[in-house]
Amino acid sequence: MYYFPIIFLVFACIFVLVNHCRANAIRKKICSLCCHEKEALINEFIEPFGFCYSCQQDLFYSRRDAWQRDFGYCTLYDQLAPHLQLVFNCEPVYFDYEGRTWLIELWKGQYGINTGAEIGVYHADGLLAPEEYSSALFQAAEDSELLGLSMELQKGDQSLFQRSQRHWWLTGFLMGCFSRPEDLTLNVSITFPDCEMMDAFLQALIDLGHSYCSYSIRCTTVIFSFCRPKSPQPCRRTPLCCRFSQWKNRWLCRLFQWITRPFCNSGDQLLYLYYFLPFAFRRTIWICNPKRYGKKGKHRRKSR
Repeated sequence: MYYFPIIFLVFACIFVLVNHCRANAIRKKICSLCCHEKEALINEFIEPFGFCYSCQQDLFYSRRDAWQRDFGYCTLYDQLAPHLQLVFNCEPVYFDYEGRTWLIELWKGQYGINTGAEIGVYHADGLLAPEEYSSALFQAAEDSELLGLSMELQKGDQSLFQRSQRHWWLTGFLMGCFSRPEDLTLNVSITFPDCEMMDAFLQALIDLGHSYCSYSIRCTTVIFSFCRPKSPQPCRRTPLCCRFSQWKNRWLCRLFQWITRPFCNSGDQLLYLYYFLPFAFRRTIWICNPKRYGKKGKHRRKSR
């Protein structure tokens, strides 16, 4: 009977020692990889989720051929978001152009253990009345309809990241970073194909409550900042759910940083989880997928 505590202690020490040696071996393995090798390995893991990783920016972002493109957008996505640990501010801008109702929506906030932002470009099959906006399914812009999008996400006076690309869904996500949506500012630049589309967008922006002095124009490019939303927010419908999700997100961010504390780069941290705690890696990838409302569709032509 008296030997059981001793045996347990011996096995516990062996377990700790083995895991310590294993962790050191994994650290050396990750440190031996060059930036290109790490980026290629991470992209192999996350490509099925519709995302890529940039080692240079230490940033995760959506692919242009992401499977989410096949599912478009509807208001229900934003309404369900707080229940999936996605707590953000959103600003949908609806306007009519060339016989169709278009939607350009902005998001900024906390996506599981990621701080991030999004700009999405969608359109309906025809013209919609305002009362139909909340129930309509909008299709993602086709390749011939892509807009020149640029974003810079700021937290206070600190610039977190910048991205610029012709896209239908421009995104950026910093893993292991926690933020409140109201502390973030999204600086946006959108280049339209002509003045008619730009003017329709600007009028919709003003109708939402944005002032004339809140944006600037360069040719057919509109530049403005998204700080406080003018539209009804999904978090106002379920405030308790949002608070619980944010508490959980903050706790998970701290846990992620503690487990992966040998590293400070999120790419290295993710690889460390993959080799050391595969189940935690799978859970992290699940949490990090900002748009997981539908089933995976057929991949389009590959393009980053």
